[in-house]
Amino acid sequence: MKPTTALRMMIALLMGMSTARGAELPIRQIVIYKHGIGYFLRSGQLGPNDSVQLDFNASEMNDVLKSLTLQESGTGRVSGLRYDSSDPLEKKLAEFPFKIGPGQPLTAILDQLKGAVVEMRTGSETIRGTLVSGRLVPRTEQRPESEQLTLLSDSGEFRNVDLSAVSSLRFQDIALQTQFQEYLRTLNAARSRDKRSLYIDSTGSQTRDVTASYMIPMPVWKSSYRLIFPASGQPTLEGWAIVDNTTGDDWTGVQLSLVSGRPISFISRLYEPRYINRPVAELPEDRATAPVIYGGAIEQQRDEAAQQIGLGGGTAGGRFRVGEAQMAAPEAPIAGAVAEMRAMAPSSVSSTAAAQELGELFEYSFSTPVTIGRSESAMLPFLQEKLTARKLLVYSDLSTVNPLHSVEITNSTGKTLDGGPITVYEANAYAGEALVETLKKDDKRLLSYGVDLGTRITTALDSQSQIVREIHLRRGLLTTKTAAVETKTYTINNVDQEAKTLIIQHPIRREYNVMSQKPVETTATHYRFEVPLTAGATAKYPVTEERVYETSVGVASMSPEILVTYVQNKSLTDAGRAQLQQIVDLKRQIAAAEGEMQRTQREIDTLFQDQERIRQNINSLNRVAGQEQQVQTYSRHLAEQEAQLASLRDRLSQTQQRKTTLEVQLNALIERMDF
Repeated sequence: MKPTTALRMMIALLMGMSTARGAELPIRQIVIYKHGIGYFLRSGQLGPNDSVQLDFNASEMNDVLKSLTLQESGTGRVSGLRYDSSDPLEKKLAEFPFKIGPGQPLTAILDQLKGAVVEMRTGSETIRGTLVSGRLVPRTEQRPESEQLTLLSDSGEFRNVDLSAVSSLRFQDIALQTQFQEYLRTLNAARSRDKRSLYIDSTGSQTRDVTASYMIPMPVWKSSYRLIFPASGQPTLEGWAIVDNTTGDDWTGVQLSLVSGRPISFISRLYEPRYINRPVAELPEDRATAPVIYGGAIEQQRDEAAQQIGLGGGTAGGRFRVGEAQMAAPEAPIAGAVAEMRAMAPSSVSSTAAAQELGELFEYSFSTPVTIGRSESAMLPFLQEKLTARKLLVYSDLSTVNPLHSVEITNSTGKTLDGGPITVYEANAYAGEALVETLKKDDKRLLSYGVDLGTRITTALDSQSQIVREIHLRRGLLTTKTAAVETKTYTINNVDQEAKTLIIQHPIRREYNVMSQKPVETTATHYRFEVPLTAGATAKYPVTEERVYETSVGVASMSPEILVTYVQNKSLTDAGRAQLQQIVDLKRQIAAAEGEMQRTQREIDTLFQDQERIRQNINSLNRVAGQEQQVQTYSRHLAEQEAQLASLRDRLSQTQQRKTTLEVQLNALIERMDF
């Protein structure tokens, strides 16, 4: 027998164990939600000391562990729940005292178990002994490659055994045999990574009823509708639910419910084991005391203080006590760690969940049991009701010419309508398709399902220059509100010989207000204007909007000329115009005073320059003989200019005082003005 054949034979023998499944808990009730979660309820009978195995996908285990509940009736109780661990395969296999590698020969596996007692059969001979070693003998020209074991028999003899001649092999140690079986079961379970099992164990001597409920991820159930318009009367809305069974179980005669709404749900990692790195704290080890070698004294100290350093002194004793404290310090964190572990140790289960309403839900429950096989889907009717509806045209896309055939539906069914596609039938024919969001009771929606080629719409935009609407003055700040006006005119041509009703969806623009028309409805993004259309006629529908700009400027910094433009504005009230005119008058007086001061200053500057020239001439003539008469003439002229300069300086000072007084009056006037 070849070595590979021997290995396959051994694995087959070790894995030949029967696995009884135990009791069954069939699915009785299913509730599927819109946010990707399904509620499952199983119930059945559990016999004395029996177990139930529930199989799940690995991706479902977090939700199962978060939501599983159990109820039972009868004597006894559920003693525990077990489930397959999600530890990595390498971590699970590391716990075994041996390792089976890929393509590893049987001798290499047995060589890891030196000292184990094995029993082998070779033909009619039974060989029993203790494993010493296992090796692979390479091929040579004289013999092929072979596997050999070296055994120590009970008599003390060493014997080499060729595994090609061995028909069976087993361990004498039952514990080692069990470890091998568990190792191979772990390998086999790892091949089915998507499947995990949960076991419900029971105690007691009587059969009782057990109910288990849990939540697992499920495909979202989908809604599709048919809106059927009859020749007269209200239309009928028909709803179908599309349900997918992606579980590994058949749904046979289950009570099915579908819930519309969006409750809060999340994934919490409960299935994967969590490991926490803990600090290492150890007591100091006892160490052997090394011999002490003392050196010879060079000089002896006779001082008493120095003698205290020796044996029996306070310093040595203090050092010893410090050493004791340092050695005892590690015990404190160890005691604290033990106390913390004891605080975390209790595993008694108690309810700590808080119930709260997480949204408005609506449930569709099917009165008759539903059967859907695994990997199958089904369409289930859940609605057939009369509906309040009105046919309209809707124009919202300004880049197109034609509006859309639409219907305004009001949910008069008394139920919440889940969102989904709607196929519209009109006059026993297909008319188009639409989408609808979830619709609460008595809510309204517009649905567009086709293009109306019998109506054409064009738009034209007209804008006006900015118009001053309001002028206000308060505490020296002049505020002006200016409006920019825009008008969009919709020209509608109804070429069909039938009356229609058009809904214009006009975009809402920030900071713009509608002036001319009043919308029948306003959404988050559009105004809706309703326009009746007569047969074969053309209509114009203008929508006027304005945007108001507000600007503010200080009056004190404005010139009289600019203020005059505000005084002349028709938007200013008479009282405001009169107050603003007072400011203009004062500003003009201040400007006149400032102009007079500038002219006076120029005259002073001119006289001063002329005086400088005369003084230079006098200095020059004083050096020339016979010019005394001319010097006296210049001197008289200089005296006259001094008198003029004094008069000009007085006038400049008076004008400055008048300007200051006017400015004070202006500031006081500005502060108290309010219109």
